[in-house]
Amino acid sequence: MEHKLNEVMKSAAAAVALSACASLAQSEGLPAKPAGFGDRPLTMIVPFGPGGGSDQLARAMAKAMEEEAGLAFQVVNKPGGGGTAAIPDFMLAPADGYTVLEHIDNAVSAYANGDIRENPAVDWVPLCMTQITFSQIYIRADEDRFTDWAAFVEFAKANPGEVTMANLGRVGSMELVVMHQLSEALGLDVKQIAFDKPAERYGALIGGHVDVLFEQPGDVRSFLDAGQMKPILTFLNDRPDAFAGVPTHRESGADFEALTRFRGFYVKSGVPEDRVEYLAAACAAGFENAEYAEFNRKKYMHLIDSYRDIEGSIELINGAVETYRAMYEQLGI
Repeated sequence: MEHKLNEVMKSAAAAVALSACASLAQSEGLPAKPAGFGDRPLTMIVPFGPGGGSDQLARAMAKAMEEEAGLAFQVVNKPGGGGTAAIPDFMLAPADGYTVLEHIDNAVSAYANGDIRENPAVDWVPLCMTQITFSQIYIRADEDRFTDWAAFVEFAKANPGEVTMANLGRVGSMELVVMHQLSEALGLDVKQIAFDKPAERYGALIGGHVDVLFEQPGDVRSFLDAGQMKPILTFLNDRPDAFAGVPTHRESGADFEALTRFRGFYVKSGVPEDRVEYLAAACAAGFENAEYAEFNRKKYMHLIDSYRDIEGSIELINGAVETYRAMYEQLGI
């Protein structure tokens, strides 16, 4: 099973690389706006609370699409259920293109695990993916019990089941799968504590209520810059230049392909084709918007080629579903 899982992971990684080459954003102008469309604001649903990576992304992309395509958006946060609580509201909205859902790979893992019925590549239309990133483990900058990854491992092994980690926490989510792989590989027993709201996760670490945090670097950039957090482990095959001093999971002795976090924008299946085409083009133009590009750079989102068009997004989602299901079989989920 381990050999099979590695093959699935390698195939998925290859598919991601191919779709990246095939679907780079092109600024070739927008198609004509469909008659009568965009004459009122669109709603962009964010399935997590204010201040986190999804909220920041949604607001940055909404602004970019407003500038590039002449659309107006109202961003609505609907947190809960590890990102799944917003889905019923999205599915109840008319299939007219006026409701856009921002979501992350948790929707894909939730579908793969049977927690939701909606297939993000079939029941939804992925207009584009605009962020693909890696995860890290963070500690407080003033932590003195362990100051690097080696010291943390030593501390965790000396205190099995007592070390706490803040994360998103839905069963079968990317965070829990990756941490299960890491724990199995290194013999760690870390207690996972779920927080739906990003501010609660970050506050729990800074306030000393948990020992470590599982998150993506762009989401906590302000805390890194302020000297309140620091990374001690990166889940990536090679060290990115921006974190050259932080070891990777492979360097720590955990030999597995780490899942990435991806974020994108969807409309319901059934939205008129001309509106889908226009919104997808607006998303591509938004990705190329100078201010949005700077936003992605500041969030370390330029370290992995992030843009996927509809076709590339569907390929990414289908590959992720296959990967998650293979992992769940191995993990007994």
